[in-house]
Amino acid sequence: MSASAYRYPSEIPILVLTFLLVGIILLIAAGPTFCIGPILAVIFIGFAYYLNKAHHQQLMRESLPVSPTRTPELSALAQECVNRIRPGKVQFFVVESRQMNAYTFGIEQPNVVVLYSALFQVMDADELRFIIGHELGHVALGHTWLNTLLGGMAGVPPSFGAAILITFAFRWWNRACEYSADRAGLIASGSLSKSISALVKLVAPDIRSRADFQRALALIDAEDDSVGNVLLESLSTHPMVIRRIHQLRQFAASHPDQRLRR
Repeated sequence: MSASAYRYPSEIPILVLTFLLVGIILLIAAGPTFCIGPILAVIFIGFAYYLNKAHHQQLMRESLPVSPTRTPELSALAQECVNRIRPGKVQFFVVESRQMNAYTFGIEQPNVVVLYSALFQVMDADELRFIIGHELGHVALGHTWLNTLLGGMAGVPPSFGAAILITFAFRWWNRACEYSADRAGLIASGSLSKSISALVKLVAPDIRSRADFQRALALIDAEDDSVGNVLLESLSTHPMVIRRIHQLRQFAASHPDQRLRR
């Protein structure tokens, strides 16, 4: 499947609306000094690029690169996901951590996917395929480099309040990107049930039995019943897990398993 086949339909319209909103904020906040905006944008983008390179070098020194010789099983699994999602050149690293997390970064190829070691304690192979495929989806859909640039551009407005507004303006788009990346994870995994269990384990890693899983899923299912959770979600880069599960189910229902696996 091409990237356009699994991109969340609202992602591009949300991004366009966000840029329009940010443009209005910049015009209002900058006022007479707006002419220096492009100069500041170049400065902050350059700074973001520098930080990106510095972070990459730190990973090279302190983490474990994934390779056929050092991590043959993980390397084979990651390459399988790359073959399905086709994100371009990607490097994988494993960071020692008790947190359940993974992320991607990079402005230019090869982009970097970072996997936290705690994932390997609770995820099986298909669940790991979902996690890796999710991050590769961010790369293939252009989220990674754009998020890095936006991180640098967030400092452009001279007004601190405007910078905060711009930061939160892109949260709507960030949440749409997560739906798209989850679809890529489903394609990499080839299993809806394993994709859902991977999402559940990210927030409930102590699952040891089917009963534990059902209890955790019941708690997750009640997330959107709270007005407070709905308000918090509007300020977050990620949707509530229950919303992500609903979106995955809808996508899987519209794309038979045979096509996902192919």
